[in-house]
Amino acid sequence: MASAETFPAVLVDSCPPAERTVRWTRQPPYAEGMDAITLEPDRVTAATLATAIQIVQGKPGDTIEHLSAALAEQIPHRVAAQLSTQCAATPLTSTGDAQLAKAITGADLAPLIGYVTAGRPWQGRFRIDADEYPVLAVSSDLTARGSVLVLVLYDDAPVAPAAAEYAQSLWDLATAHMYRLTQEAAPTVLAQSRAVAMARSTAIAELSEAHAAAFATLLGVMRNGRLDDATARATAVDVALNALIDLRADSRRDRADSGEEPLGRAFQRLAESLRSLLRHDAVQLELDAPSNDNLLPAALAHTARVAVRAVVLAMLRQDGVRRIRVGWQLVDGGLQATIRDDGPGRLDDDLELGQLAERLHLQHGHLDIDAVPGWGLTVKLNLPVEPKTPSPATSDPMAGLGDRELEVLEHLAQGHRNRTIADNLHISESTVKFHVANILTKLEVSSRGEAAALFHSVAL
Repeated sequence: MASAETFPAVLVDSCPPAERTVRWTRQPPYAEGMDAITLEPDRVTAATLATAIQIVQGKPGDTIEHLSAALAEQIPHRVAAQLSTQCAATPLTSTGDAQLAKAITGADLAPLIGYVTAGRPWQGRFRIDADEYPVLAVSSDLTARGSVLVLVLYDDAPVAPAAAEYAQSLWDLATAHMYRLTQEAAPTVLAQSRAVAMARSTAIAELSEAHAAAFATLLGVMRNGRLDDATARATAVDVALNALIDLRADSRRDRADSGEEPLGRAFQRLAESLRSLLRHDAVQLELDAPSNDNLLPAALAHTARVAVRAVVLAMLRQDGVRRIRVGWQLVDGGLQATIRDDGPGRLDDDLELGQLAERLHLQHGHLDIDAVPGWGLTVKLNLPVEPKTPSPATSDPMAGLGDRELEVLEHLAQGHRNRTIADNLHISESTVKFHVANILTKLEVSSRGEAAALFHSVAL
């Protein structure tokens, strides 16, 4: 999967965000010397309305086929794929060349939501299943978490701005319609859809973290200067075999532990996993075992182990980490895991803890981070033993925020920028960004302004 940094900066700038509206016949401001397809307004309007009727009357799963057919003449393409975050059960659908369409994954397309600006289609080469293809990507912000339509083109010939705007308008229409359907869906349908999505996301994340742990261990073997070639090769084979065995064993043990698990044994399983991960690494592991052996739900223990391992893996990606300390304890009816390192104390893109925080939030837990430059990271994971019931509408919406998040929110409400907040709280600016993202998720708002307004309304 290509990262956003590798994308060439080529935009089909047919409609700047400040001017963008869903209008079918508006002519775009063509750049000088750029070839444009001349579209007759009545044909465009008729074609768009026909497609709109198909989208509105059809099933959500057929939307991509309607879009592909409507765009085929103006933008010839091999495959059309959509990643619609508002649809929890089936966020990814594709149509076209069967082999290539099957190779496209949600993980492939997800970076485009953050990279492509809504209202400004992007054309360039994009990696799919280890190969690069010419694509046109169209993003929409008419749903809270964004959505993207990707057309895999036949060649690198520039797409005319008029055709790109036509694709943008149709994709905005489809996104708005699908988002409305999710908002109006019956509560039972929404609950089932979210449960399926959460289970899928958790399974994918856990598998990814397990594979990342195995690769990190292999890398530690290869970098170990104390091992000769033959020993390193034999050790690497042993690590790979053990990783396969552990994957199968974890699956069997988690099915067997379907009830409750003693806290001490749950922590011991985590300790074994971390020792295996760091066996060939220079980083020192320190463990604070829990002081009691109360029983925990097995599912909670499993979630905590996976989350802690994900944080440790993220910390290992930093330079200058020599020591990591991990501890568990039961506090206020929940399990709290604390992970500390002595690294640079900065949050950056390599840490990738935002997805973990979102997964914990879906399971009624939360993740707090303090990153102090020069002192290291402190990460606290909190998971309730019993699922929390939804708070009544009259309860304090700030109740789910941690102390540091409340401090950050207070500064947001005063209109402070991230740099000012970081200076006042003596934390890094990247830490502030992480807390702001957590605050928006927990308060279920989409902007800093909405969060500030909610804070002021509670204060009043």
